Amino acid sequence: MSKIRPLIRLLQSFLTTWALMKASRFEPGNVLTIILFLFSFLFYRYVDEKLAKEDISNRRRQSVHALVIGCCFSLLYMAVDYPHYINTLTNPLFILGILCAVFLGFVSLFYALVTLGFLLLGNKERLNAILLSDACTVSASKTNAIRSFYRKHTPLCTFLLCMICWLPYFLYQYPGIMTPDSINQFEQVLGVIPYSNHHPWVHTLLMKLLYTLGFQITGSMLIGMSFYTFFQMCALSFSVSYLIGTLKLYRIKPWICMAITLFYALVPYHGVYSVTVWKDILFAAAVLIFSSSLLRLLCRRTAMELSLFLISGLMLCLFRSNGWYAFLLCLPFLLFHFRKSKRMMFPAVFGIFLGALIVKYPVMNAFQVTQPDLVESLSIPIQQVSAVLCNDRPLAPQELEQIQQVVDLTYIKELYDPYFADNIKELVRAGHQEYLVAHKGEFLKLWLTLGLRYPGDYLTAYIHQTYGYWYPDSFYLVAEAEGVSATSLGVSHTPLIRGPLVIKAKEIAIKLGGMLPLYGTLWSMGVIGWILIFCIGNTLVRREKKKLILYLPSIALLLTVLIATPVATEFRYVYFMVLSFPFYIMASILPLPEGTN
Repeated sequence: MSKIRPLIRLLQSFLTTWALMKASRFEPGNVLTIILFLFSFLFYRYVDEKLAKEDISNRRRQSVHALVIGCCFSLLYMAVDYPHYINTLTNPLFILGILCAVFLGFVSLFYALVTLGFLLLGNKERLNAILLSDACTVSASKTNAIRSFYRKHTPLCTFLLCMICWLPYFLYQYPGIMTPDSINQFEQVLGVIPYSNHHPWVHTLLMKLLYTLGFQITGSMLIGMSFYTFFQMCALSFSVSYLIGTLKLYRIKPWICMAITLFYALVPYHGVYSVTVWKDILFAAAVLIFSSSLLRLLCRRTAMELSLFLISGLMLCLFRSNGWYAFLLCLPFLLFHFRKSKRMMFPAVFGIFLGALIVKYPVMNAFQVTQPDLVESLSIPIQQVSAVLCNDRPLAPQELEQIQQVVDLTYIKELYDPYFADNIKELVRAGHQEYLVAHKGEFLKLWLTLGLRYPGDYLTAYIHQTYGYWYPDSFYLVAEAEGVSATSLGVSHTPLIRGPLVIKAKEIAIKLGGMLPLYGTLWSMGVIGWILIFCIGNTLVRREKKKLILYLPSIALLLTVLIATPVATEFRYVYFMVLSFPFYIMASILPLPEGTN
């Protein structure tokens, strides 16, 4: 085996070079391919040497999980990028051969990278020495007043640092960034239009409460609106401080807590989102608090943990429609996980379920809150059927007639956008959506029938509609919105700090994410999704299955996005995942206390 291994490395290096050449759009004669080959060979040799030092049982477990994740990453990457590898080829045999070679090259690369990650994070004693504080370190820090204060009041310092760093965004965007979605909710707050749960009604009521409080005190609509914006900043900052407080509870070293805090305080999209009037922001804060509460509940169960678990759980269910479905998916797993402490935990879990259930149905019905229409949740199915129609696939006369009962197909090719479902949704709304509602079973059968007949169109449409959330090289200009959308409601963008220097600084801060390598990965939804998958794999490799419950809310939410997203690359739809990604990493490596249940 030792004689064959160098040959295997050479083959792996060749295939990996081929894959990277295709992914980077290099020509075969590019001198950088030689460098890629040499680096690949040295890298594979290094990983083999590290892996050889592992116990055989650990080696097998790491290899199996790394191979599964490596195949997953390769499929996710190639699902979007593969057309660039074969765009000049017509021979099916050549196409198949190149795709197989590139796939094997990616699998080899991702397998080795994931394996190396498992190896580096697998030595618990060494990792704990890096992560954990001890009593001696704490007492020594008393010689430094600032350091000592930070150690004693880490969550408070985190809260204040985030608020200070986000304050310029608040002053510049005063009274807050309001897009058309925000204006729609504000119209409900003012009673201009009836209540609708298209944007969560409970979130609208919270906005109304804070706006009314500010308006009653000051008589100013701008200040009233700023009350909500400032509250949102505080809530988002609190969620970060609660995470840092949770890490401190697990004795994570202060410098690590500070590094995580700086990610939140300094990366610009957090500052912009903290003052953007969207339900997604408080929803993301609720997800982070809920996940941090689950982590705390692994080692202690005080009134504070249970209260925040309950409150954040209700926010999870009520501040976005998909949050309710995600919680229902989590519910049986939560009950199973907490079965040994059911007297304490079951009331909290069922309290979330029943509280959300009562608000969503009898309470909303009593206040005559309009629910979202059916087509709002059918973005992906209608995009898939539209793709079949736009590709001029043959349909039976009765199938075509059934579709025409709902929509006028005259302009479907002009309106269809494979990355954006709202055009087709509006076409359905302009037609006869009531026919679709009355014949849901028949249209479900039609959707399944067309999917079985044209699976390629369905798969391509699905990839186009969702790729931004799992493909790591998708570009999306994050947090570029500013000011208040045109409205006659009495609020407008009224910056308290202004000038060309402020505008240019904000512009540069936002654009750097699309310019700088490494830093730019923090702006990629797909990269964060891959980190989530890796952290789950690392938890399994470390044999800490009790931690899987920590990732369940995010996985459930991500699945709901992938089932019903109307836009392929909408950062705010998975802002909960971006906000929580330091949590994913830390949860996978911090040690559980003895006796955890």
